[in-house]
Amino acid sequence: MPRKSAQPQAESSDAMKSATPLSVLQRFRVLIRTAQRHSQWIERQSGITGAQLWALQELLEKPGLRVGELAKLMALHQSTASNMIDKLESASLVRKERTTVDQRVVRLYLTDAGTELLDQAPSPARGVLPEALRMMPVDDLHRLQADLDSLLQQIRHLDEGFGMQPLPFSE
Repeated sequence: MPRKSAQPQAESSDAMKSATPLSVLQRFRVLIRTAQRHSQWIERQSGITGAQLWALQELLEKPGLRVGELAKLMALHQSTASNMIDKLESASLVRKERTTVDQRVVRLYLTDAGTELLDQAPSPARGVLPEALRMMPVDDLHRLQADLDSLLQQIRHLDEGFGMQPLPFSE
């Protein structure tokens, strides 16, 4: 049986040796800057924020979502999602419908203008970071989450509560 080359392990070992707190921090900055630039580009191209475009994409794929369901899909607080939907409704990109059975239940749908905007908008509609995460192999995603949880635990020890607040999406 042929022996496997040690080359991939050597490359992996070299990458491990070169990892420093500063090199990891630089990668976080690149991730954040890339996501911000993509969102700004989306807004310049389409006239709506990256988060709003993401919401339109979710409603295209799952018409009739409730605001709370949309908030969960986007990892947003329900009030943030509600404010975003109000803006999209004011721009005639989304419409709200109440069910006949329970008038308290509001379902969300794209308007024709919302569908047209989404068709012409740059992609990925969800943004580069969420889409890249969706494309990662499940094992890599689990490992990344575990490593980020470990990092967040360190932050929790250094700064009770402050570091544990997610960054809000700009509207």
